[in-house]
Amino acid sequence: ERGLRMFADWSDRIAAGAVPEAPPRPQGIERNVVVSMWEWGTEIDYIHDEITTDKRDPTINADGPVYGVNISNDALTILDPVTHTASSLDVPLRIDPDKVPGMIAQSMPAPSRFYGDELIWKDPANPHNPMMDQKGRVWMTSAIRNRANPDYCREGSDHPYARYFPLATGFRSAVFYEPDQEQFVLVDTCFGTHHLQFAEDENHTLYFSGGGQVIGWLDTKVYDETGNEQLAQGWCPTVLDTNGDGAITKPWNEPALRGREVEHDPALDTRVSIGSYGVIADPTDENAVWISSNRFPGKLARLHVGDNPPESCVTEMYEVPSVLDPNVPPEKRGFGSRGLDIDRDGVVWTALSGSSHMASFDRRKCAVHNGPTTAEGRHCVEGWTLYPTPGPTIPGTEPPVRADYHYYNWVDQWDTLGLGRDVPIATGSNSDSLLALDPDSGEWVVLRVPYPQGFFTRGLDGRIDDPDAGWKGRGVWATYGAAVTWHIEGGVGVKPGMLKFQVRPHPLAN
Repeated sequence: ERGLRMFADWSDRIAAGAVPEAPPRPQGIERNVVVSMWEWGTEIDYIHDEITTDKRDPTINADGPVYGVNISNDALTILDPVTHTASSLDVPLRIDPDKVPGMIAQSMPAPSRFYGDELIWKDPANPHNPMMDQKGRVWMTSAIRNRANPDYCREGSDHPYARYFPLATGFRSAVFYEPDQEQFVLVDTCFGTHHLQFAEDENHTLYFSGGGQVIGWLDTKVYDETGNEQLAQGWCPTVLDTNGDGAITKPWNEPALRGREVEHDPALDTRVSIGSYGVIADPTDENAVWISSNRFPGKLARLHVGDNPPESCVTEMYEVPSVLDPNVPPEKRGFGSRGLDIDRDGVVWTALSGSSHMASFDRRKCAVHNGPTTAEGRHCVEGWTLYPTPGPTIPGTEPPVRADYHYYNWVDQWDTLGLGRDVPIATGSNSDSLLALDPDSGEWVVLRVPYPQGFFTRGLDGRIDDPDAGWKGRGVWATYGAAVTWHIEGGVGVKPGMLKFQVRPHPLAN
């Protein structure tokens, strides 16, 4: 009822002429920003994410196509920014698509104001997030079958990872598109997938979030050499070394479920079930990968795979400093970790969607990594630094309550934008912008999209097309990722936009 009253009040104020506060005019270097825009897809496409290059080497696919995943209608959308043309390919499944339930309901509880009773979306594959590898192949998390796992994933299997921690179900697997062959390759994974990132190791290991109780990976070198998806994949549950002996051993303390209390044996290690949303491999340690959890108030977890997984896997967990910890002063509290990225020094960055902060976590500042004090993840507050973002605030609040929402974030490791290396960028999802932070000064550069309003991006990446061409040879790419494109300024008929952001030396540079 309280929520309905709030929406009613909001509607009344809008009807009476209330409008949001106008954003400030660009200042300083913001006046040097160049935004180029293309349309791609159709007026009903929900293009969730895009990719232009390999995050580890942004010169891959120079001047090549931009790829986007149309999560609502199971397509790979392709933009050629040189010829200004767009196309689309259907993402396949291994079984009859009509036998695979998608994420989007196939019924209308009430007619749409815009499309009536028409079912405009069908998404059994539900392709979610793309990444590019060193060969220019486009990998994505996408369903290829029903959620019930094959026998080799389950209890009773002789698969080494299933023997250690069997998995009965998984939503989405892995799919990659080979541009040279113009074909899709489907890779079945026991673990579910959501986001994905490559490690900087010789086997080009591809890590995935979305595995529920586990963090999963695919050894793409082994897969390319053998074509054996069972041999190439692995996963580990997230288990903390709470007994402090430097290793994970069974049995362990199990997580509490549905609020029930559980016995905690201090002599055992402790499995945690925090889920995983963001994922990023650590460039300073080829055996380490980080995940983010968006369960309040937010957590980061670091999995060290070790030399003999799954037995050598060890997890560390770090909770966002919040109101749950009475030792944290109000000005250092936040909540809502979602996106996740890392700089070249191994400092992890997460945009806090709930409290409107960009937060960094530096594990090197932590005196303790294991032992009984790590069970809740509150043992290294000193590793966190929170930077308030410059977006809109709620009128009449003191101190001001920030109202921006940060769906995801990204670190410009290679200076593809032109603001320097290792610049963290948050998506200003409620402010039509990208928000770039100078970590040394704490100052922000706002890259605002003036038109059309409704720039709601999710993922982003940066590419260097010509390292010798100055600002014209590089840029950061992001798409209009709104689920409902008809809520973008212009209404029904508007297509998703694909944007390229660049920073020139001065406003009149050519």
